[in-house]
Amino acid sequence: MHLPRRITDIQPPVIPILGEWIRSNPGTISLGQGITSYGPPPEAMQAVQSFGSTLAEHRYGPVEGQPELLAILRDKLTRENGLDLTGRRVIVTSGGNMAFLNAVLAVTDPGDEVILPVPFYFNHEMALTMIGCRAVGVPTDARYQLDLPALRRAITPRTRAIVTISPNNPTGAVYPEADLRAVNVMCAEHGLVHVTDEVYEYFTYGQAQHYSPGSDPASRPHTISMFSLSKAYGFASWRIGYMVVPDELFDAVNKIQDTNLICPPLVCQAAAAGALRVGRPYTEPHVAALDVVRREVHETLRGLGDLVEAPGTDGAFYVLLRVKTDLDAFTLTRRLIERHKVAVVPGSAFGVTDRCALRISFGALDRESVAAGMARLVEGLRAEA
Repeated sequence: MHLPRRITDIQPPVIPILGEWIRSNPGTISLGQGITSYGPPPEAMQAVQSFGSTLAEHRYGPVEGQPELLAILRDKLTRENGLDLTGRRVIVTSGGNMAFLNAVLAVTDPGDEVILPVPFYFNHEMALTMIGCRAVGVPTDARYQLDLPALRRAITPRTRAIVTISPNNPTGAVYPEADLRAVNVMCAEHGLVHVTDEVYEYFTYGQAQHYSPGSDPASRPHTISMFSLSKAYGFASWRIGYMVVPDELFDAVNKIQDTNLICPPLVCQAAAAGALRVGRPYTEPHVAALDVVRREVHETLRGLGDLVEAPGTDGAFYVLLRVKTDLDAFTLTRRLIERHKVAVVPGSAFGVTDRCALRISFGALDRESVAAGMARLVEGLRAEA
């Protein structure tokens, strides 16, 4: 059967590949998938238990989300993110990936270009390829910070958007407010959309602070902001995210979501409302615990000396490690799993092809398991690199 290039050109999904390797090597400690070690707050589960007593809860809901959840989200966005929602609409999505797909479908035609700072989140690049757009990768600097002149040079007549992720997956970098404001200005000058992924907004450490580009008063006409409950509330399987779009894009996004989804499952929206009523205080102790693990991970990596470079992690729960080796990242990853029983994600999945890079995720396991996995990783890198 013939398969279209928009499918065959997409890179193989790396997480299922790693999952198969891990299953073939029982006992492997996974420092791979980007999930948290905790689940939702009890209040979310209480909302689920109360769900389903009325017939309306078993029918389609509004495409953009349930009014109760939308009201909670509007309050959160105004209070925490500093967004003025005048002239904007909030839309509940089935996860952050759907928010991104909604966004790029709404602002691009096949053949258009979208700029992704490299390393990028692989599902963003895959989505762009799937809809017939060209992902234009622009390298970041040695600390994985934005290279603003390089972003500007990458703009062509076919460019439609610039995507930023801060705090960043896969690097753990947090972009300064000044740089994100500069991207806003760049987009305004060139008639582009700034698509800003803020899934890890609560996960910052030390002096790093998250900034929402949509809080810039001048950003309204050209900024799409995306969020998710997957990380902050341990909500990965519930698939609830949300996005903020200018009024002018609401009909387009509504049309796209109605075609692909109709509406996010109402029971998941009820759970999300329960979680958001608890709010950020639920996440803060988990972030504090991750901060301890973060420091221990970096201390362990320093023991490898010149064999690796590990730029600091100021946000999220990742380290994107540069390894001095002649091996490619996929080969090294497979050897680490098969010979040393520890899994990471190859950097090539994130667009890093000029060197061997590995993403470490320290969010999914308890402190002791991360330490055990890091010990195996150090041993494996010394033996294989």
